[in-house]
Amino acid sequence: MSHRTDGHTGTRIKRARRTRGLTQRELADISPVSYSTITKIEQGLMAASPAVIGALSRALSVPVTELTGQPYLEDLRRDQLDGLIQPIRDALDLYDLGADPLVTPRPMDQLDARADALCAMVRATDLRGAATELPGLIEEVTTAAWATPSSERWRVLASTYRTAYDVASKLGYIDLCTVALDRMEWAAQRGSAPEVSAIRQYMRALVYMRSAQYRTGGRLLTAGLAALDQADRGRERDVVTGQMHLGGAVLTARAQDESAAETHLAEAERLANATGPAETVHWLAFGPTNVKIHRVATLAERDEYDEAVLAAEDIEFPKGWPRSRTAHHHVEVARAQLWTGRIDDAFRSLRAARKAGPQQTRYHPMVRETYAGLDAAKRQLPHEFVAFGAWLGV
Repeated sequence: MSHRTDGHTGTRIKRARRTRGLTQRELADISPVSYSTITKIEQGLMAASPAVIGALSRALSVPVTELTGQPYLEDLRRDQLDGLIQPIRDALDLYDLGADPLVTPRPMDQLDARADALCAMVRATDLRGAATELPGLIEEVTTAAWATPSSERWRVLASTYRTAYDVASKLGYIDLCTVALDRMEWAAQRGSAPEVSAIRQYMRALVYMRSAQYRTGGRLLTAGLAALDQADRGRERDVVTGQMHLGGAVLTARAQDESAAETHLAEAERLANATGPAETVHWLAFGPTNVKIHRVATLAERDEYDEAVLAAEDIEFPKGWPRSRTAHHHVEVARAQLWTGRIDDAFRSLRAARKAGPQQTRYHPMVRETYAGLDAAKRQLPHEFVAFGAWLGV
C-alpha cells in the first residue's frame, strides 16, 4: 500500500516546472540535474536530496520552500505552533522604537540567564517552549538595551534574535530567518561583538547554501572569518572559527568541491583538538564530536553514501550532547542508508531522530524526503512505518 500523497516534493517540482512552461528535458538542460533524476523525483520514485532541491529551485526561480512545502502549516496548526510565529514577527519589528514605557524589564543578569536558557531549549528541541517565551523576552531586552545602553545588553538582545532565527529555521519560516539575522547583526554591532557578527554570517551562509547559492555562501563565510580578526584571541574565537570551517565543509561538499571540503574539515579538526568539547560556547556544539558528525554530512553531500554510513558507525555521543544535533545527525545517516539500500536501518535512524528531537524531526524536510524514499522502495516495512508517516502528516 502506498502512503504518498500529491503533496510530495516531486509533485511540487512538477507543478513549478509546468508553471514555467518547461518540459522535463528543458528543466534538465538549464539545471545540473539529469533528466532521469527529474523524472524519478516527479514520479515519487526517488527522494530529492537537498542539493537537487536547491539546484531545481534556482533553475525554476522559486524559493526552496515552495518545493519542500514549508512551512508545514497543517501540522503546525495541529501542534498549535503556527500561532507562536506572529508574536515573534511583531517583537522583531520593534527593534528601533526605543524603550517601551509599558515594559519593566527584569534585572540584566536574569534576562541574560533567560536568553541563554532559550538557546538551550532550542538545542534540546523544545521549540514550543522557546517560541512561547521568546517574544516577551525580546521586548524586555529591547527596552533594557534602549533605556540603559551597554555592550552587555546589546549582546543579550543579539542572542534573542539568534534564537528567533533558530526557531524560524527549524519550523520552515525562511523569510523570518532573514529578518532575525538582520536584527542580530544590528544588535551585535552595538554590542561590539565580532564573534556574534561572525556567527550571523555563518547562519546567512547556510541559508544561501540551502538555495544552492554556493558562491555567495562562501563569500559570507569569508566575511565571517574576517570579522573574527577583531575578536580577542582565545578559546571563544577558536570555537567560532572552527564552526565556520565546519559550515564551509558542508557548503563546499554540496558544491562538489572535495578538496575545499577536506581543507575546511582539517582546519576544524585542528581547532577542535585545541578547544576540546565546547558545546555550550555560543551553543554551537563545537568540538571533536561535531567534526565527526560533519564528516558524515560532507560525505553524504558528495554522494559518497557508503563511506558516510561507515563513518557514522564510529560516532558516540558524549553525555549531555545537544539533542538537536543528535536528531539532525540521525536524519543525515538515514538519508545515506536509504541511498545504499539499507532500508530497515534508514527507518531505524528516522525513529532515532524522532526520539532525540520529536518537534525538530517532524518539521525537517529531509525526514519527509527520506520517508517518501523508503515508501517508494516497495519493501515490506514494519507496521510502525505507517504510524510514523501519520505522525509526520504525510
